[in-house]
Amino acid sequence: MGSPGVQVPAVRLSSPQGRWLLLATVLGSGLALLDATVVNVALGRIGTEFDAGFAGLQWTLNGYALTLASFILLGGSLGDRLGRRRIFIIGTVWFAVASLLCGIAPNVELLVAARALQGVGAALLTPGSLAIISASLHPDDRARAIGAWSGLGGIAAAIGPFVGGYLIDVWSWRLVFLINLPLAVLVVVVTLKYVPETVDPQASPQLDVPGAVLGAVGLAGITYALIAAGDAGWSALTVISGVAGVACLVAFLVVERRSEHPLVPLDLFASTQFTAANVVTFAVYGAMGALFFLLVLDLQVVAGFSPLLAGSALLPLTVLMLLLSARAGALAQRIGPRLPMTLGPLLCAAGVLLMLRIGPEASYLLDVLPAVSVFGLGLSVTVAPLTATVLASADDRHAGVASGVNNAVARAASLLAVAVLPAVAGLSGADYQRPEVFEAGFTTVVWICAGLLALGGVLSWLTIDRQLRRPAAADQPMHCAVAGPPLHQQTHRVGGGPGSPLR
Repeated sequence: MGSPGVQVPAVRLSSPQGRWLLLATVLGSGLALLDATVVNVALGRIGTEFDAGFAGLQWTLNGYALTLASFILLGGSLGDRLGRRRIFIIGTVWFAVASLLCGIAPNVELLVAARALQGVGAALLTPGSLAIISASLHPDDRARAIGAWSGLGGIAAAIGPFVGGYLIDVWSWRLVFLINLPLAVLVVVVTLKYVPETVDPQASPQLDVPGAVLGAVGLAGITYALIAAGDAGWSALTVISGVAGVACLVAFLVVERRSEHPLVPLDLFASTQFTAANVVTFAVYGAMGALFFLLVLDLQVVAGFSPLLAGSALLPLTVLMLLLSARAGALAQRIGPRLPMTLGPLLCAAGVLLMLRIGPEASYLLDVLPAVSVFGLGLSVTVAPLTATVLASADDRHAGVASGVNNAVARAASLLAVAVLPAVAGLSGADYQRPEVFEAGFTTVVWICAGLLALGGVLSWLTIDRQLRRPAAADQPMHCAVAGPPLHQQTHRVGGGPGSPLR
C-alpha cells in the first residue's frame, strides 16, 4: 500500500468485516496489555508457591519486559516486509503457547523463561495490531478506529490488575496466564476470516537483526547484573555480565550509526526536543515501573489487602487516564507542552509521597485512593503532551519509528528500575514476606520515585519548548500509560494509498 496505482483500502469500519477486524486487533493488543499489568498482582502467590526469592519476582516481570522492549521495533519491521496479518497471527500463537508454558511452569526458572517468550510474542503482535487498522480500513474510518483501539486497549490495561486479583482469589495465579488461550484462539480465527493481508512495498528488504540482538543482549546483561548484585552481591559473574551488557549497547550504537537501514535512526536524537522528551520519558516511566511493581506487593504484604482489592486499587488511576488524556492533549496543543509536562510529573510526585501513608492499618478510602488519584491526575496531564512532543520533534517520515523508540525507552526504563531500585532499598531474598522489612524498603523506593518524577518535571521546564514546533497528527492515539506510551501509527499519502506503519 502507499505506492501509485494501489487502491485505497475499501474495508469500512461500519461493515461486518470492519467490526470484526477491529475486534481482532483490539483483542490481540489487549492480550499483551493485560499481561503487562496483570502479573503484578500474582507475584506474591507465585513467590510463595515456588519459594522464590525477590530476584525471582523481579525476573518474572523483567523477562517479559526485556524481550518486549528489545524486539517491538523489529516486530513492526517484520510485519511491513512479510505481511502484517501473518506476523500478527504468528505473534498471537507464539504468545498463546508461551502463556500455556507460564501456566504449567513447575518452578520460577521455567516461568521466567516462558515470560521471556511471551514478550517476544507481544513484540510481534502489538505493532501489527495497529498496522492492520491503518493498512486495511478506509482512510475516512482510520482515525475513529485508532481511537477505539486506543481506548479499548487502555481499558484492557486498566482491568488487568482487577482481573488478576479475581482469578487469583477464586482459583490460582496460573489462571492469569491460561485465560489467554481461548482469547488467542478467538483472535486467530477472526483474523484468518476477516483481516486482509497487507505489506509495505516501500519497506527495505533488509532487517536490522544485528541491532536488535545487540540491544537485547545488552539490556539482558545489565539487567542480570543489577538483579544478581542486589540479591547476592557483586561477583565476578555479575561484573562480567554488566560489562558485557554495556559493551553490547555500545556496539549497538555503532551498528545503528553505520547501518543503511537502522532499527533506531540515531539522527532522531539530533533534535533536542526528541532527546529531551525521551529523557523525561525515562525518568517518569522508570518511576512508574518500580512503583507499580512494589505498590501492589505492599498493599498485600503490609496493608493486608487481598489480591482482588490490591488489584482494584489502581483502577482510579486508569479511569482518570481514559477520561482526561485526550483533553490534556488538546490543552497542550493550545498552550504548549512545557507547562503540562512540568506540572504533570510534579503532581505524580505528590501522589507518590501520599503513598507513605500506606501502612499496616491502611484504609483504602483514606490512604490509598487519594494517593492513586493524585498520581493518576498527574499522569493524565503528562502523557498526551509528552507523546505530542515526541511526534512533533520528528519528521513525518520518522513519526512511526519516533513513537516506537519512545515506547521502547519507556519499557527499558521500567525494566532497569525494577532491576535496580529494590536493591537500592535493601530488598532481597524473602523480604516480600516480611511486612516490617518490606515496608521500610517500600518507603525508600517511594522517595526515590518521587525524586525521579520531580526531576522529570524540572527537566521539562528547562528543556521542552513552550510551543510545539508543529502539530501532532489528528489521529494520535491516547490511552492508558501503565504499560508504555501509545504507539503512533505513521501515515503517508502517496498516490492516495494508506501509509506505512510503525517500523
